[in-house]
Amino acid sequence: MTSIQSIFDDLSPHHQLLVLGFLLFFFFGIHNLLQEAIMALEGFKWGIMLGYFEVLGVTVCTHFERIYLGDNKEPRKAPLKAFFLLTFLLMSSSSLSNLSLNYINYPTKVVFRSCKLLPTMFIATIINSKVFGVKQYVAAGCICAGLVLYAAADWTLAPSFRPFGLVLVFLSICADSVLPNAQEKLFVSGSSRSEVTYYVNVLVLVAMTFSTLLSGDLLSTWAFASENSTAALYLTMYTVISYVAIGVHMNVINKFGGVTCVLLGTGRKAMTIMLSFIIFPKQFSWFYVFGSSLVLGGLTYSGLDKANNRNAPKMPKAKNSSPELREKSLNNNLNEDEEQPLCK
Repeated sequence: MTSIQSIFDDLSPHHQLLVLGFLLFFFFGIHNLLQEAIMALEGFKWGIMLGYFEVLGVTVCTHFERIYLGDNKEPRKAPLKAFFLLTFLLMSSSSLSNLSLNYINYPTKVVFRSCKLLPTMFIATIINSKVFGVKQYVAAGCICAGLVLYAAADWTLAPSFRPFGLVLVFLSICADSVLPNAQEKLFVSGSSRSEVTYYVNVLVLVAMTFSTLLSGDLLSTWAFASENSTAALYLTMYTVISYVAIGVHMNVINKFGGVTCVLLGTGRKAMTIMLSFIIFPKQFSWFYVFGSSLVLGGLTYSGLDKANNRNAPKMPKAKNSSPELREKSLNNNLNEDEEQPLCK
């Protein structure tokens, strides 16, 4: 592991970006295709379990990562009860997002899940009377128009489309939009990113295990995978790759910042949508193309504008703001429009 890390560190920034960009597209491509392939299996109808296996993968792999790095020997900085709000938000976001796949197709979920900007702006305007810049309103307008076109195409062409799926996605991105603030409170208490990721995912895993046992989804999925070797293989791969993909994504943010992350994120989502239509054939409409272009274009425009604003000269740093806390806060904000099981 050390030799691989040292080889990577010896590369020029340009080559590091190429490597991370390739890995980002590769692992998220597999992750997203597996998600759709699992939902396409005949007889599989437990979309919520995709979120369960995602959290399981992050929890187990983070546990071994903490042992490898020695983080498990450090005492927990925040009390356990401080993680409860974040646990509820993450569980809601993951469960509702994956449950929506029972009602809408995968590309529609990707497009609508990308639009955290809209509820974030709406909440800030209503609660804080915040006024955004012209560029942000233009981006929001493009995103709204794109969503309307995309939903119209789905309504007409997709036999499995049910509007309730969009409601579930909207509720999931509302939970997502509160996540950064909830995480920030834990970072202020001195918690590390590894600590927050680990304890929150452990609590979510416990809660989801209990709830899916009560609902019967966990046992039904286990029985289904026991009788279907393809399902068992897909779910195992999905569990591990979820962790790897998130790790690569966070490395891009840490090494190259928000602008690069926005551009790669937009390209990744465009690739996901195209691969979905190629590998899992669906009825085609130009509304899908125009809608996706407006949504992804609006997100890119908004993300680049926010990243450029962060790079502009700022007020003097707060006295109690440590460099580590500022870095965590920056990474959090740069990632606010991305899909994430949790900061990794």
